[in-house]
Amino acid sequence: MRTHPVLSRLGEAGVKLGLDRIRQLLAELGDPQLAAPVVHVAGTNGKGSVCAYLTRSLVEAGYRVGTYISPHLEHINERVQIDGQPIDDPTLAEAIEALDRMRGDWGSALGVGRDALTYFELMTVVAFQVFAARRVDVAVVEVGLGGRLDATNVVQPVVTAITSIAMDHMDVLGDTIAAIAAEKAGILKPGVPCAVGPVSPEALDAIRRRADQVGAPLWTSGTHLRRERKGAAWWLTTPEGRVGPVTLGMQGVHQGANAAVAVGALHLLQRQGLPVPDEAIVRGLATAHMPGRIEPLLPGLIVDGAHNPEGTTALAAWLAEQPRQGARILLFGMGEGREPRDVLGPLLPHVDEVVLTRCAHPKALEPRVIAGQLGQVDVLLSDGGPVEECLAEVYADAGETIVAGSLFLAGAVRELVAAGALEGLSPGMGGGEE
Repeated sequence: MRTHPVLSRLGEAGVKLGLDRIRQLLAELGDPQLAAPVVHVAGTNGKGSVCAYLTRSLVEAGYRVGTYISPHLEHINERVQIDGQPIDDPTLAEAIEALDRMRGDWGSALGVGRDALTYFELMTVVAFQVFAARRVDVAVVEVGLGGRLDATNVVQPVVTAITSIAMDHMDVLGDTIAAIAAEKAGILKPGVPCAVGPVSPEALDAIRRRADQVGAPLWTSGTHLRRERKGAAWWLTTPEGRVGPVTLGMQGVHQGANAAVAVGALHLLQRQGLPVPDEAIVRGLATAHMPGRIEPLLPGLIVDGAHNPEGTTALAAWLAEQPRQGARILLFGMGEGREPRDVLGPLLPHVDEVVLTRCAHPKALEPRVIAGQLGQVDVLLSDGGPVEECLAEVYADAGETIVAGSLFLAGAVRELVAAGALEGLSPGMGGGEE
């Protein structure tokens, strides 16, 4: 399902942080968010990958797992998963429509109007209701934005995780690393342990302050969570023991840090009474997959949803390790609210050409706007127009095509490939006009 009329209407209202509305509605529904133990995952980058590692490992251990992630790449069903599989259209539609009917009466009774909930709040409630109805053994819940005031922060987790802290969404979360870290650390709860990925000293100080306030034990990267790479295999160590060797199911050196956070959270779950054998963790880490994360779609075509400097730095580190297969062209597009030079900069030394594009998402920037904000760059730069018009030509001309800059662009390219837009083409065969 691409969208739903209820969600389309709510999407026009934008983001409204706060927990009062969703708490009141969940109470009316019997608090479905409390029906199963929850692992709550926050962070700037890496949340989705950590959720994928957690989900696969828990499934391998024999648990029925509900997973809630955002945003989606192509279908809204991706946000609500059972055992790693998006729920079906009829289940999702029924849940949205039932909640829509209920929230109308609820909103009128409170005098807050029919559309008191936001898009994200409604989808969050839908996820909790589906998980309760399916009687999941454990839920893996990804924070949407920040943490402290995010709609998912109504859960009472048994374990939390913070993957990374970087400058992103500064208009909402604050304009310093410490402020952003404090918002994300808002998911910490009294007595609930947290696995923390590699963050700066400034960010860690902010997280520690919150942890001390609420009495949340921390397992931190480098001290409690350690990782070692030997060739293609990783060894991951926590106070509970060493897991490995394992070849991760997702590519990139940065995935070692994500996997270490996931193993830390899984070992903390064991301490909370949900055993996950190391054999299940190894299988889960090896088979986990997250669409749009350094994802090979076709020979010579890699799609990555990196959309901030930390994300493109991770992609650049991976590209630096890969031998170039002919001309490497970056198909780059991005959304509003970010500085193109900061996002694109890390990738420039690793590509031969940049073709600017846009997808159909309403917040996607026009290529000419990106070019104007970029100014001069050290590689060939061109305006490719809409992605559906330029993808085939770029792919045929390039030895390698790298798509990055936006999760929505990654989703659009995945859809085009699935629809056969590159059928009959191969990298480097040519296709541009003379």
